[in-house]
Amino acid sequence: MTRSGLARAVLAGFRHPAQVVAAAFALAVAAGTALLSAPFATADGRPADLLDAFFTATSAVCVTGLATVDTADHWSPMGQVVILALVQAGGLGIMTLATLLAVLITGRLGLRARMLAQAETKTMQLTGLRRLIGQVAAFSLTAEVITAAVLAARFSAGYGEPYGRAAYLGVFHAVSAFNNAGFALWPDSLVRFAADPWICLPIATAVIVGGLGFPVVFELVRSWRRPRTWSVLTRLTVTITVLLLVCGTLTITAAEWSNPATLGALDRDDRLLAGFFTGAMPRSAGFNSLDIAQLHPSSLLITDALMFIGGGSAGTAGGIKVTTLGVLAFVVWTELRGESRVNVGRRRLGEGVQRQALAVALLGLTLVAAATYLLMLFTPHRLELVLFEAISAFATAGLSAGVTAELAPHGQVLIALLMFIGRVGPLTLFSAHALRERTRHYELPEERTIVG
Repeated sequence: MTRSGLARAVLAGFRHPAQVVAAAFALAVAAGTALLSAPFATADGRPADLLDAFFTATSAVCVTGLATVDTADHWSPMGQVVILALVQAGGLGIMTLATLLAVLITGRLGLRARMLAQAETKTMQLTGLRRLIGQVAAFSLTAEVITAAVLAARFSAGYGEPYGRAAYLGVFHAVSAFNNAGFALWPDSLVRFAADPWICLPIATAVIVGGLGFPVVFELVRSWRRPRTWSVLTRLTVTITVLLLVCGTLTITAAEWSNPATLGALDRDDRLLAGFFTGAMPRSAGFNSLDIAQLHPSSLLITDALMFIGGGSAGTAGGIKVTTLGVLAFVVWTELRGESRVNVGRRRLGEGVQRQALAVALLGLTLVAAATYLLMLFTPHRLELVLFEAISAFATAGLSAGVTAELAPHGQVLIALLMFIGRVGPLTLFSAHALRERTRHYELPEERTIVG
């Protein structure tokens, strides 16, 4: 059997494109675990602990940033390159990369491959998918190169790093930032750079742009001067993103302004910078310029909410997505007004979109609640810290209050499972296990029940 015949036979064994997406991510985690378990991946040249390798590979593929070991000290340069490759693959999407390679090699894109790429990139039309994937790859590379150049220049000129080391630091953190991964090469993440706008602002910009979602970015590039022509997706994403950035920055900065363990130790301008950075990172970036464990409980609560919401659809951010929040907000607003149809601007939202938003939000809440309960059995830490860790894992945010590294092995496996579910998506993962899709060809009699 030829390689193409073997590939078709494998794909034919899956009943739904979502199954291939989930399987591809699982395969990437397995490959990453094998590579990180090899002696060349560790700094001391000895094989890494299997759980550490598995957890790190899952965190990298799921672009989370949570870690059980220090990235800079535990892993060798080759191990760090493996982590970076896994981050890049997870950020763009396994299916997106596979489809792009298929286009480059064969010059063709079959219907099945287009359906798989559609399931990963969340595009709503099959036409033009080949061009879209090329644009996604080109845009990602361009954004990462620009961010890496700025960071490398700063590391070289501002911190005296040799050119090679500065370039390496720039590339590593640019890829990690744009893909919302949050892996850093310092034990304290970016705390030492809390007052440096030339480090924090480029990273924050890359995080925000990567988290907007590729369809939104492309539409903004085409018609940023004509907001009235924007799609509902772009309107919801841009509006809610701006609101969350502003609210997150203001609330966290206000709560931490006089906290000597966080913003209180900085000058006024530096406090504003660190407050903005801390408010932007819960989009699922994973970097931190303040000690998370020292944040005020109110700041932890705000960060929990921001992480759970996450960023834009079809981007590198995690969470339930800002569009889900927007759809649910309009559903509530419609119900309060007593209307029967949910309208956003001059467009009506389909009932399928409403059900999907509700399902994503409820599944996310259920998974976080269940995981928090189980984690409370494994650790003596306070509820707010354990809840923070669970939300960070599910939302692939990567921010940590120091709980993950101290968990027992079964607790770390649970965190890894949460990261995987959060990256693949609750609906995608659960629909991947559905035996078949059913279409009901009849309607049952309607009956109203009491709600509330």
